[in-house]
Order: sequence, then structure tokens, then C-alpha cells
Amino acid sequence: MTTASLFSTSPLAEAMRPSCLQDVVGQHEITQKLAQRLSASGSLILWGPPGTGKTTIARIIGVEAGQTFRPLSAVFDGVAELRRIFSDARPDFEAGKRTLLFVDEIHRFNKAQQDALLPAIEEGMIRLIGATTENPSFSLNSALLSRVQVLVLNALDDTALGQLITRAENHLRRRLPLDKAAHQALVAMAAGDGRYLINLIETIDELTDKDTPEMDAASLGQLLSKRALNYDKTGDEHFNLISALHKSLRASDCDAALYWLARMMLAGEDAQYILRRLTRFASEDIGLAAPDAVGRAIAAWQSYERLGSPEGDLAIAELVIFLATSPKSNAAYKAWKIAQKTARDAGHLMPPKHILNAPTQLMKDLDYGKGYVYDHDTQEGFSGQNCFPESLDRLSFYQPAERGFEREIKKRLAYWNRLRDGAGTEE
Repeated sequence: MTTASLFSTSPLAEAMRPSCLQDVVGQHEITQKLAQRLSASGSLILWGPPGTGKTTIARIIGVEAGQTFRPLSAVFDGVAELRRIFSDARPDFEAGKRTLLFVDEIHRFNKAQQDALLPAIEEGMIRLIGATTENPSFSLNSALLSRVQVLVLNALDDTALGQLITRAENHLRRRLPLDKAAHQALVAMAAGDGRYLINLIETIDELTDKDTPEMDAASLGQLLSKRALNYDKTGDEHFNLISALHKSLRASDCDAALYWLARMMLAGEDAQYILRRLTRFASEDIGLAAPDAVGRAIAAWQSYERLGSPEGDLAIAELVIFLATSPKSNAAYKAWKIAQKTARDAGHLMPPKHILNAPTQLMKDLDYGKGYVYDHDTQEGFSGQNCFPESLDRLSFYQPAERGFEREIKKRLAYWNRLRDGAGTEE
């Protein structure tokens, strides 16, 4: 343990927190813009992954703009605490000084809590800076979003993380006992999270001293517990990765699809959720181009339910391979959407009488069933009778693609259309 860490009274991440915008690493474009408008009145939402400097930027803005900085946690504080802050801010506002209210994890505020911010923002009594790791479009209501500017912070790249390592070594007054490969491994463990990187450095500092021999990547891995994969099963990463898997399957990119599947499985995603989405993909994006796709999906689902992990994981991987390499068609999906719209627009029309049953004499007297032709009694097994409402022009919802089994369906439909039009009798 170093002398610097021995007498430190605060965590390394707090001791190293920058005091000016130009010292914030990895967000140069945003900090440059903010430096030009420190005293501006606009409220902000800082959206980005953990450890990208959201809290630090908010604190610096408050100090450099000469505004009273009031932090608030959306996890622990609610409307009552907001009212206390507004009450305290009133005298300062009347004296010409604004309060900068920083709300960490603002996405955790419910609608009522978000609405409680609006009057103070409108009046100009407070300047809001909210920090969130969730997409504001989904986690914040429209009334609040219309009153703020959203700034997107990126995960720190390797260069920025390298700068943090150098700063930490300067602060600790020692070089970390790591060779080049271990340095690269340390950066990889951080996965773009500057705060987590500094916490790792603090752990290394506490567990080593000046006499510790230089470590390679394997030795560093033994020293540190492995960082969990960057994944939040209820947050943006959950939706980002399932979207990446779905679109990789649609693009028939088998290898990319397996990669995203592995990411989700290793992070502990619910396999039942993945299988439900894969089954949906089978019907929505493959459809009748490979009619057995849904059956394969259900079979994989059943296999996983019987085997569990890790044995059942292979069934999911095999399903992903099958879906990625299958012909694709959304013709059935599109046909269903158009049919639903037509049914909503013309849902009042009666079926033609010839396809209605006539179990009573009254219905027979009303011509129910009159003129109906039993298809199996015809030479081609096809009567060609119109089954749409009589006042509705014949419509064509389903347009099969020239891929997979739908190529055969398309030929069959074309043959039936020729029979319906009286243009031919042979397939």
C-alpha cells in the first residue's frame, strides 16, 4: 500500500474528480460546448453509460456558473425533498441567484415526481441537470423532455481510459506494477466505465506495494475479481442486444447473431425471453418461406425447458443458426397487417350468402347457401368462388416472396388466379 493511499480520507475516484471541464476525459466535444454556455439558463439531461462523467460535469457546471449546487438521488428522494429544495432556493432566486438541481438517475422518477419539477423550471428558479443511463425518450415524460436539452455522453475509449490510468499513477505517486498486456487487460475490464477503472486501480494499489513484481494479464486476473459483462436486464443494454440479435438474424448474419446471443446468455438474460423473441422472429421474418421455422423454435423452447442450462443452451444456439440461415419473408406479416386494417375499415359488411350455412328453413328462404360449390367435387379441387363481401372489391393481401417455400406458394396462387379468371385448367 502506498503512502498516498494510506493517508487518503476519500475514495480514489472522489479524490481524482476533475474540478474544471477541460480536465474531464473522453467527452471533449460536449465539455467544449458546455464551457461556452456555463451561465446559460437551459436545463440539461446527461445521458450515457455508467462512469462517463455525468455527475462530475454537473458539479463543475454548478461551481463555475456560480450557482448553488443541490444534488438529489432519484433512488432515495421524492417529491417531499423536492419541495424542501424549492423552498430553500426561493430566497436565493429572489436575490438573483439560481439553484442548480442535479438529479442522479432521473429516469427513476415517476410521472408525478417529474411533473413536480416543471413549475420551478418554468419559473427559472432552478436549472435542472439530470443524469440517466436510460434512453430519455422512454424514461422521461414529454412535458419534461420539451424543457431540457439532451446531451449524449459516450463510453470512454481506450485513449481516455489510458489517460485516467496515468492520472491515477500520478495521484498515487507510483507506477502500477503492470506490464503492457496487463495494462491492456485493465482497460478491457473497465469496458468504457471510468469510475470502475479507478476502483480497479484503487484495489491494485491496496493489494500491492513498491516491491510487488510486474504482473502480466493472467496475474492481474487472479488479483482482481472479474467484472460482470456490461448488461442491465431491465435497461438499455437489454433492448440494445435483443435488437442486435433480431436484426442480425434478419440480415442472415449467422456469426453476428451467435455473438449477440452469447453476450446475452453470458450476462444472465432470461432464456425464456430470448426463446419467445426467436419464436416471434420465426413467424414475423421467416414466415412461410420456411414453414417449419416456428415448429423448430417451439421444439428448441421445449428442449431448453427440459434440459435447462448449460445443456439446453445449445438448443438455443442451434435455433439461432437455423433462423439465420433460413430464407426470409415478411409477406405473411404484411398481409395480416393489411387484412386487419381492411377489417377495421369495412367490418360492417356481411359475408356473401353462398358461403353461409342454412340450418333453418327461414335461412334457406333467404338464399343462404344458394349457389355454393363444394370445392372437392370439382375437377381441380378448386371452385374459384368469391368469398369476400359482395360490396367489397376482391383484394390481394398476401404477396409471397420468390424465396424458399413461398416460391411454390406463389406458383400455386398464380394457378388458382388463372382458374378464377377462366384462363387455364392445368398447373
